[in-house]
Amino acid sequence: MGLCFGCFDGGNKRMTKEEERLASEEARARAAEAEQKRKEQQEEAKQPETENQSENNSNVEPSAKVS
Repeated sequence: MGLCFGCFDGGNKRMTKEEERLASEEARARAAEAEQKRKEQQEEAKQPETENQSENNSNVEPSAKVS
């Protein structure tokens, strides 16, 4: 039972240069897209924090000092 499945397609497992180039290009595009999403999520995570802080500061009423 020592059959080699690579032999059935004539041993043509290697990608051509063009296939390798396309695969690399697609991988770079996916990586860039994932990085962009990460940056957007980080910005969104920071933004509500600063908005809440400004809302809290604007809702504070000035208090009169009692002497």
